[in-house]
Formats: sequence, structure tokens, C-alpha cells
Amino acid sequence: MCGAALLLGFGGLEAWTRPPDLPSYDQVRGDWRASEAWLRARDGRLLETVRVDFKVRRLGWVPIDRVAPALREAVIASEDRQFEHHGGVDWRAFGGSAWTALHGRRARGASTITMQLAGFLDPGLGGPGARSFADKVRQARAARAIEARWSKDEILEAYLNLASFRGETQGIGAVARALLGRAPDALGRDDALLLAALLPAPRAAPAAVARRACRTAAISDCTSLIAQAEAMTGPGRRLADDPGLAPHLAYRLLRKPGETFRTTIDPQVQTFAAAALRRQLIGLGSDRARDGAVVVVDNRTAEVLAYVGGVGGGSTAPAVDNANAPRQAGSTLKPFLYGQAIERGYLTAGSILDDSPVQLDTASGLYVPRDYDRSFRGPVSVRTALAASLNVPAVRTLLLTGVESFRDRLWDLGYRGLTEDGDYYGYSLALGSAEVTLLQQAAAYRALAEGGRYRPLRLRLGEPPATPKPVADPVAAWIVADMLADADARAVTFGLDSALRLPFWAAAKTGTSKAMRDNWCIGFTDRFTVAVWIGNSEGDPMVRVSGTSGAAPVWRELMLALHRSHPGVPPERPRGIELRDIVYAEGVEAPRAEYFLAGTGQATIGSAPAAARRPRIANPAAGAVYALDPDIPRHLQRIRFLASGATGGERLTLDGRDIGAAREGRMVLPAPGFHRLALVSAEGKVLDRSVFTVR
Repeated sequence: MCGAALLLGFGGLEAWTRPPDLPSYDQVRGDWRASEAWLRARDGRLLETVRVDFKVRRLGWVPIDRVAPALREAVIASEDRQFEHHGGVDWRAFGGSAWTALHGRRARGASTITMQLAGFLDPGLGGPGARSFADKVRQARAARAIEARWSKDEILEAYLNLASFRGETQGIGAVARALLGRAPDALGRDDALLLAALLPAPRAAPAAVARRACRTAAISDCTSLIAQAEAMTGPGRRLADDPGLAPHLAYRLLRKPGETFRTTIDPQVQTFAAAALRRQLIGLGSDRARDGAVVVVDNRTAEVLAYVGGVGGGSTAPAVDNANAPRQAGSTLKPFLYGQAIERGYLTAGSILDDSPVQLDTASGLYVPRDYDRSFRGPVSVRTALAASLNVPAVRTLLLTGVESFRDRLWDLGYRGLTEDGDYYGYSLALGSAEVTLLQQAAAYRALAEGGRYRPLRLRLGEPPATPKPVADPVAAWIVADMLADADARAVTFGLDSALRLPFWAAAKTGTSKAMRDNWCIGFTDRFTVAVWIGNSEGDPMVRVSGTSGAAPVWRELMLALHRSHPGVPPERPRGIELRDIVYAEGVEAPRAEYFLAGTGQATIGSAPAAARRPRIANPAAGAVYALDPDIPRHLQRIRFLASGATGGERLTLDGRDIGAAREGRMVLPAPGFHRLALVSAEGKVLDRSVFTVR
């Protein structure tokens, strides 16, 4: 009877103190997940570290041979002096702890490194520092099981990686960098003593940590260690091995804890691009422009070599990724508009466009485009209109191609933010009213450099390249690139010696959005595409920043650096292009050699004679609203009625009443109200109408 009771008692005790099944060393290491994720360059160098898991702070698993010997010695001396000699349990210390617990007092000590590791592996064991007798026995049995399967190095390695040292920081990899700014294998004796002293009391005050370190090493004067402990546990610092080269790209790409993303970024190009942007913003001053972004692309592979979303400095919104933020495109969309008109045969590079005032009736009222300098140059060639970035000729070109068709072309070039139909954007689309990103700009201009073939840009190294998609006619794309590289043609607006002029072949386009909020410069050579944006992340206007003083200097500096050993060369002329010497009938521009699509060349180019133009009302535009000013005498507030085209026998009628010959350009003061102006032929046929209002 007594034997049965004894067996039953031992069985109950065994079941009561039985530990759970614990994972193997390989399982523990394989299941380890850092709280960080890492962005690396194409050569493997670290670009950026991003914390993804905010529940705990831990880095990659640190092997025991990457831990400084001083730290291993300090941890063993502090936590388990008999570590190398016991089989998981220090029986002398364990017996003393058990005796204390059985007498109703709080048990202290006795937890070996292996027992603490068991608590890390299964919190059900009571965790490190557990004080109940049952927990101690279960930990002891678990420790014995671990020692039977794991080596001492594996046990110490896992312990150092799983232990919480300070606050949310777990593992020697994270704590060494977060508190001391060094790697685990670069720790000195004092560093090791202080980190070991954190283990039993991670939240202890600096003085308490230092005193414990002094006791472990038998140091009598703790003054120096106290000072070091206060510095170590002070405000957090950046991880020592984090260069901070691509924070915006890292936050865009990294999502999973422990992830390593190998990018196409060239660390040298990235570093230089960030430095060039920083220098330019310092030169401009934060009172003029505070933010910028740069993207550099390898034309052959479509790989992104540099991605700078911002450089901080005087920025008031440094976290904004300006390389991927939608901004108004300004004049940067014009090359694609002219390319579309040329490939359809509507225009040639030598065609004449009228840079004169125009008013267009739209659903939201009159649209009256003006050039950047608010002047008009009269008849100009397409080459001059594009290179000099004239606005009115671009709008007239959009009238030829159609807004909807141009919007579709931009969509095919990767501008995927243009989700509305053409009517939504209207004629202002020619001047870049739509919002685009710098990354999209780089992709579209790279497509122009590749003869109108679009490919998505690549950011992940080793990702299979996409098949190029023909979007634009390669011949028209080549002619557009030639116009963008023509320094003489752009001299009308930018002068002969602007930042866009390089000592080798390069095509470039600047752009400035409404109210000076965005300044762009995008261009390419045979090898690289460089896109630069300057502005303010929060959208407020810049002050005294023009197309060539904002983004262009950064573009120039990068292009010169990228082509230091191999200058850019002109692209090979494709088949289907003819070169003709041309002259302008009215001397609009100087004679020159010009490129044409085969079959469209002309030797003499002139404006259409007046007799060939459709008669129309030039002023007032349909939908115009005029307001009478009470402070100006009525007889001085007249409207000039103008007609263009052949105006031989045509007459104007206002509200059905004849007011004279159309060619006279009469000045009339209509009464307040709604009015209908008509242009009527000699036979009485209505040729054009304009409806306007006087208030």
C-alpha cells in the first residue's frame, strides 16, 4: 500500500514538473526573424536599414564566433560561473535555492544560462528569473534536455541572441549597435561588462548597472564605468552599420521583418546624386527651395542606378518621397506631344507654328495660354518651339493631335496617374497640368532614348527585364531627341550657355509647373537617363527659381560625372529619315539642314497665305465675359472685334445687326447682357460665331 502511494506520488511529481518539448538549435536559429529589413546595393553593400516590427528590436542572428571573447567571458562570469562544467544545472546553487523556497522565503539565483535559455524558448516554463519551486524544477529538467542535444557554444550563442538587454532591444546584435554603436565582435572589456550587467535587470539605472559590472570584475573604482553606463543608456543612436543612403526607397520597398532586398542601385552613383542635390539646395537656400529628388537610369537595362527621394537639410517634410510623389509635369510632356504630331504627319521639325495670343473656349471657361516670359514670338519652327519650350505652339499642336489621343500616348509611356479621360485635362495637358512622378518621368524619357520603346524601370537586381513595348515611332522619337539636344534652337529661351549645354551629345527638357511649385530637368544620353526635381514637398511655391537655375545644375553635374570617361555620343540615325536643306519664305528662321520623315521633306517652308486660311473670329473668344469698370468712363471701355483669314467681303453682325466689314477691326461698346457675334460671307453664309457676355 505504501509502495503504491509512493509510486503515485512520484508519478504526480514527475507529471507536475515535466517540461515541454523544446526546439533544436537548428530550429531556433531557422525561426529567428529580425525586426529590421535591409536594403542593399547591387554590389551587396548596405544602403539602408528599416525597422518593420515595432514589438521588439532585434537584428540578424549573431554566430558565437562573431561575439567578442570579452563579452562571452563577462556573461559567464556574471550569470553562470560553472557554465562550462555543469550539465545544465548548478546543483549546489539549485539546492540552496530549493531549500530557501521550501522554507517559505523568496528563492534567488540558481538559474544557469541553460535554464534561462529554456525560459526563452518556452515562456510556459516561467521565463528567466522564475522563482517558484515547480518552475525551477521544470527549468532544470528542460536545461538537462537541452544540454543533452546542444553544444555549449550553441547554448551560449542562442542565449546571447534571445536575451533582452535593454527595453525592447533583444539580442547581442541589436544591443551592441543600439547602445554602443559597434558590432558584437568589436566590443571591449568595459563594453562587455556593462552589457552583461544589463542581463539580470534590463531597466536598471546606469549607476546600478555600473556597480554590478564592477562587482563582476572586482573593480573598486566605478567612476569610469558609471560614466560609460550613462552614455550607453542615454538617447538612442543610429545603428552603426546603417549608412542611410536610400531611406525613401527603403521605406517604399521593405515590408517584411528580416527581409533583404537587393536593389539595382549603384552605391557610388547614389552617393554622388545625393551630394549633388544637397549642394544645390544649400546653394539655393531654404527660403527659395527646400526639397529635391534624383533618379538615374541605365538606358540599356532600364535599371535604376540612383534613387534619391530627398536629402533632408532645410526640408520641413523630410519623410516625403519626392521621387515617387505626384507633381505637375510642367513643360516636360511636350516632347511626347510633338513626337506624336510628327509621326502622324501633322507636323515636321521644320513646320511653322504661330506663337501668338490664343483664347480657347472650354467647359470651365476661357483657356488663355502664355509663354514662360509672357511674350510672344510670332511664327516659329517646331524645332524652336520644342527646344525653347514655348507654350502657345504646344497648345496649337494639341489641337491637331487631340487631347484624348495625347492622354493615351502618355498612359502608354508609363504615366499611370492619368486615369481620367481627355476632357478632364483639356488643352492644359500640353503644358503639363497632369500630375506625374519623377520615376515615371525617368521611364518615359528612357523610352524616348530607346527609340520610343517603353519598359518599366527595374529596382530589384536579377529581376527579368520586361519585353520592350513599341509606343512611339522610332524615327519620330529620333527627331525629337535631336531637337532636345539642339543648343542653338533652345537659345531663344535659355541662351547659348545654359546648364543644359554639355561638352558631348545630350538631350534635355526642363519644366516648371503652375505658380513655380515644381521645377524639373529630365534628359538622356546614349547610356543614361537622369531626372531631377526641385521644389517644396509641402507644395508651396518656390522663390526665384527658374528652369535652368533649379533642377538643371544637378542634372548637369550628374551627367558630367557619369560620362567622365565615356562622353555621350549621338544615337545612330534610323532608316526612314531624310536630311534636307531648308529656307523659310518670310525669313522666319535662318536657313539650315533639317531632318524629316521620309517623304515629308520640303526645301522651302512658309506660312499659309491669308487667302488659304479659314475665316474666323479672333476676338472676342467664345465664352468670354467682360466686366464694365464703374471707375472708367464708358466710352473708353470698348471691345475690339477682330477676324482673321480671308476677309474680303465678309462682314460682322452683332445680335443680328450689321456692324461693318470684318477686316476693319471695329471697336464696339456692347450693352450689358448676352451677345452673339457672327462672321458672315458676302453671300450671307455664317462662317463663324462667338457668344460672349458683358456685365
